[in-house]
Amino acid sequence: MKRPENFGRTYISFDWAMKRLLKQKSNFVILEGFLSELLRQDISVSDILDSESIAETEDDKTNRVDLLCKNSYDEHIIVEIQYHHQIDYFQRILFGTSKLILEYLAKGSPYGDIKKVYSVHILYFDLGQGEDYVYHGLLEFKGIHRQDILALSKAQQAKYKREYAGELYPEYFLLKINNFDEVSQDALDEWIYYFKTSELPKEFKAKGLNEVAKQLNIAAMQSEVKAKYMEHLKELNVSESALESTWLEGKHEGLAEGIEQGIEQGIEQGIEQGIEQGIEQGRRRQLEATIIKLFTFGMDQPTIAQIQEIDLLEVEQVLRKEGLI
Repeated sequence: MKRPENFGRTYISFDWAMKRLLKQKSNFVILEGFLSELLRQDISVSDILDSESIAETEDDKTNRVDLLCKNSYDEHIIVEIQYHHQIDYFQRILFGTSKLILEYLAKGSPYGDIKKVYSVHILYFDLGQGEDYVYHGLLEFKGIHRQDILALSKAQQAKYKREYAGELYPEYFLLKINNFDEVSQDALDEWIYYFKTSELPKEFKAKGLNEVAKQLNIAAMQSEVKAKYMEHLKELNVSESALESTWLEGKHEGLAEGIEQGIEQGIEQGIEQGIEQGIEQGRRRQLEATIIKLFTFGMDQPTIAQIQEIDLLEVEQVLRKEGLI
């Protein structure tokens, strides 16, 4: 669950670089290098787009991603880094791509104007169950009788530059960084090594890593920028420590309460239901305790809401209940 602290490392962590440096056109080559190795094609970033949509109503969800870019084919690429566990993360990335498609399809435009979306997620927590560290999700239309893959017509292939129908749909890449054993077998692994350690392999050939060595060396940073980066690391490690401790506390409290409730009911079904209810109550207590701790550490309410992936109103309700605001 816990990410490396990054103190004493040689290079800036990729998340900070992505938010502060890679949006500069002069540094597009770094992002292009990583995406080229991941997507197995030469990627040329033509533009960095606004990565936060505006909600139409108070109940409407916004679509916040760390970085949204467009390649030379006018296709969209989402790059997002997530450190903290989120049980509905699979649904979240589906929402993100769906809303992006809607936002960039002009009213009245034909469906053929919908652009391809690549959704890339660099994860420092264990999502789902799987031993690999790179997962690729691609829609496939497969015949249930003949097992053939549905291809596009010749006219469609010429128009959309794709061979199969499923290739028109979003593709998802999940990089589970904690599963990587730090032994690089190919160029993509060299990037993942950097993501995990904030260091570069002794020898590397991956596109873009030469620019990482030149542009993202902490020792070469201006003193003011370096100070901001070190402050970012401190805040990130404080929040991670608080989240980890409250998660463990909530887990044990919820399990104990669930077992106790189940025993009182005296039947096996009661035990199972009690455990489930207790764990859910524990998760809620964990969330509330985390909100309180982060607030007392000096973190503002919008940042807490963003970290916890909850509405700002929910943060305010917890703090009001505790008399903190």
